[in-house]
Amino acid sequence: MKKTLLLLVALVLGVASFASAQSMSPLGIWTNSEKKATFEIYKCGNKLCGKIVSLTVPNDPATGKPKTDTQNPNPKLRSRPRLGMVFMEGFEYDDDNKWDDGKIYDPESGKSYSCYMKMENANTMEVKGYIGFSLIGKSQVWTRVK
Repeated sequence: MKKTLLLLVALVLGVASFASAQSMSPLGIWTNSEKKATFEIYKCGNKLCGKIVSLTVPNDPATGKPKTDTQNPNPKLRSRPRLGMVFMEGFEYDDDNKWDDGKIYDPESGKSYSCYMKMENANTMEVKGYIGFSLIGKSQVWTRVK
């Protein structure tokens, strides 16, 4: 009887922790600490991706035209608009509210990095871009937009 009770308690706790992990999903609209843009994290197949959905300054001050991907190393992509650009892709759920194995592109520098997202709570997450090892890189805290 005690074993059955312990098994039942363990099962309930396991379901509760799984539900908690699912409620801490990064799906939705986010902004970074600089608040230059908002980003949508969404499902793309069985992975997660991210795109730019708004820019605080959507137009290039010099030309008055919508900002484009001028720093892209591929000249053919330099005229694509930043608004709507998919700049994150390939994130898979790892463990402990972390989505890993993704790539993030910085349109301001034209550089791409390996990346992970880790939920801190329901409304904040750490986004870390890195080259090689995740111990070395740059982290930002993103905040969910309501």
